[in-house]
Amino acid sequence: MPACRTVLVVAHTRTYVQRLRDVFALLEADLRIQVVFTVAPHAFNEGTERYLEGLGVTVLPWEKAISARFDLALTAGSRSVEQLQAPVLRMSHGAGHIKLLREPEVQAADGDARPPGMLSRRQLTHGGVVVPAAVALAHERDRLELSRYCPEALPVTEVVGDSCYDRIVAGLPRRARYRRALGLTASDRLVLITSTWGPSSSFGQFGALLPRLLDELPAPRFRTAALVHPNVWSGHGDRQVRAWLSVLQRRGLAVVPPEADWQAPLISADWIVGDHGSVTTYGTLTGAPIVLARFPEGEVSASSPAARLARAVPALCPMRPVLEQLRYATETYRPAEHQRIADLLSSEPGRFHRRMRSVLYRLLRLGEPAFTPAPEPIPLPRPLTRWSAALSERSA
Repeated sequence: MPACRTVLVVAHTRTYVQRLRDVFALLEADLRIQVVFTVAPHAFNEGTERYLEGLGVTVLPWEKAISARFDLALTAGSRSVEQLQAPVLRMSHGAGHIKLLREPEVQAADGDARPPGMLSRRQLTHGGVVVPAAVALAHERDRLELSRYCPEALPVTEVVGDSCYDRIVAGLPRRARYRRALGLTASDRLVLITSTWGPSSSFGQFGALLPRLLDELPAPRFRTAALVHPNVWSGHGDRQVRAWLSVLQRRGLAVVPPEADWQAPLISADWIVGDHGSVTTYGTLTGAPIVLARFPEGEVSASSPAARLARAVPALCPMRPVLEQLRYATETYRPAEHQRIADLLSSEPGRFHRRMRSVLYRLLRLGEPAFTPAPEPIPLPRPLTRWSAALSERSA
């Protein structure tokens, strides 16, 4: 092989790797490029190396990664990336910029001391200097937000769109195939419970929420599945999470494992019961009515798509029957409002792969391959019963 460019994929967490897959996939088949991987320090990186090994890649120890030089580093997080000897491309890892910094930032451009975390100086600068060589954003409104909180990063900002948006939209025509793969019949109704991570997430209510859903939604017509943020699995440990959910699994709950592609179950859902996490907001693309089980207003950026969603959809009431509330969500579902929220996720719909590839090859100082890139199809999921069986076996 002739000398080639080397690209380092910085995997802080499983979530970040899942977001970066659509990026490094644009490079790894090019014979002029060698893609390597490392796991960076992070509170939720437990299981990340196993996940990478499951993808068939070799993982370079972090200490070696920061001592070597690379032509480009790809990251969806900020921790420790200033140590890298490479131009850094930093991208977002969620549906818009939802969560605010937990602690105030001293240098706020317009007096708002709690910006969205991923648009803050704390995450984009080190020692007063902007770290990334390029910051990839999904929407032009994100650039406007950045101008308020870290304007010094604007010269390296690129609006490229959202890969999850594009993959979900491309997968919508295959919804019937995904449902068949999950083991759902035409008469089955799938209720998908989605949770982000942290004390204010839906997961913090699972002890009351999930038994209630299983008790009140009549089987076998209703199928219930839970999609839990990978940080929950990493923070508590896979075995512990499986043990906590195993009793509910034996009652019929299907649990999507953290390594699985979450987009097919989302597209397949008839209702989504969620929180302020990204997956709930991506649900606006699917046509499914959404009910919010939890929304911590003080932790969420008021300008985010998640905040707008919270103002547009019903909130789950503990005093009323669940089925009645799902029916109400269906009756009051407003497709146009969901589309307006979905429009906030990407200002370059259908163009992420083309725009991102152009940024990557410009940073690598290479000509782009002579074909139009496109998102890979969302793979067919495993049956819900097999996910449940796998959960039971691992927790035994």
